[in-house]
Amino acid sequence: QLQLVESGGGLVQPGGSLRLSCAASGFTLDRYSIGWFRQAPGKEREGVSCIRSADGSTYYADSVKGRFTISRDNAKNTVYLQMNSLQPEDTAVHYCAASTRNYTATRLCLWPADFGSWGQGTQVTVSS
Repeated sequence: QLQLVESGGGLVQPGGSLRLSCAASGFTLDRYSIGWFRQAPGKEREGVSCIRSADGSTYYADSVKGRFTISRDNAKNTVYLQMNSLQPEDTAVHYCAASTRNYTATRLCLWPADFGSWGQGTQVTVSS
């Protein structure tokens, strides 16, 4: 059974850092494109960062560019989202998702409906 489990969320002060992990079981993660999405209360789900399986190309939302880094460790079957310089507006439930679509990373992140498998989410709260 294909399963994704996020971890690493928590409460952090503005300017702090967190690293989210997305661990896969039941399938080999490097055969899938992986996206990180987030949803704050009252807002739509937003594509934060995606990494394409075919060539490792990446996409970042403008709001996180230069602060977040997506990476994958195939040996651990895990994808990470390193989040630096966190701000209160980054507060949201963060989800990882897997897609078999061979679209560009940009296209994938803009269409979360193309992701067939989702984790349960991890809460990130940035507050002083």
